[in-house]
Amino acid sequence: MIMNPPPIRVLLVDDHPVVRSGLRAMLGASPVIMIIGEAGTGTEALRQVRESAPDVVLCDLRLGDGPDGVAVTSAIRAEPDPPAVIILTTYDHDRDILRAVEAGAAGYLLKDATAADIAAAVQAAVTGRLTLDDHQTARYTAALREATPALSDREAAVLRLLGAGLTNTELADRLFVAPATVKTHLVHIFAKLGVPNRTSAVARARDLGLLD
Repeated sequence: MIMNPPPIRVLLVDDHPVVRSGLRAMLGASPVIMIIGEAGTGTEALRQVRESAPDVVLCDLRLGDGPDGVAVTSAIRAEPDPPAVIILTTYDHDRDILRAVEAGAAGYLLKDATAADIAAAVQAAVTGRLTLDDHQTARYTAALREATPALSDREAAVLRLLGAGLTNTELADRLFVAPATVKTHLVHIFAKLGVPNRTSAVARARDLGLLD
């Protein structure tokens, strides 16, 4: 007599209860998945991983004011005999995909994925396979070749204000520095992003997920 394998034990991690309820309802009918718990924060997720030993964690990328899904993934994967982690998010940025995979995520899915897509990713994760669609795979490969530039904290602050549409004078006033200092920061930002001007810098930063 052939015995069916036990269902894969899945922990849901999302800071929105309605999203967790929706995922539970959507995945509850799957014969290969058993939802064994929910968590709204990274701290709670790590506690449940230690106590409940799920096989797979489905984790949102943005988790309110706490650590994001990438940090949670890294912490979970550092545990002894850790579960696989799949990022399930609305954010589709090259930088986020790269960060997630580098942190040890076994997949990166958008929240418009079907129950069948998620179940397939869960099954792949427990066998050690990475789930990215063809488009994400191409972008991930490209992102590896073109590493995200390392901006200083002040350069990152300037870039965020630039994305909000502030002029150089407004930037200087907001940061309490001289306009010449702002221009110096912009020169460094343009060089690191490989762009010629403000408009291109903002567009490039959005592509990399630096303005979320």
